[in-house]
Amino acid sequence: MEQADWDRLSYAEKNRQLFFQQKQLLDTFLSHHTISKEQYNKSLGDLTVKMGMENEVSGENSERITRETDFI
Repeated sequence: MEQADWDRLSYAEKNRQLFFQQKQLLDTFLSHHTISKEQYNKSLGDLTVKMGMENEVSGENSERITRETDFI
C-alpha cells in the first residue's frame, strides 16, 4: 500500500489493515512450521481481542478473512 493511500484511511481502516497484515504473518509462521497450531490459535485469539476484531473472525467471516489476507 502506498503512503498516500495509507494516509487516506480512517483509524478503523488502518487497524483493519494492520490486523490482516499481522494475521498473514501468523499464517506464514504456521505454514513454515515456525509456530505450532496451538501457538497460532492463541496468538490469533490474542491479536483479535487486542485489536477489537472479534466480529471479523467469528463464524461466516473467518473464511473471508483468510481470502482477504491472500491479497495483502
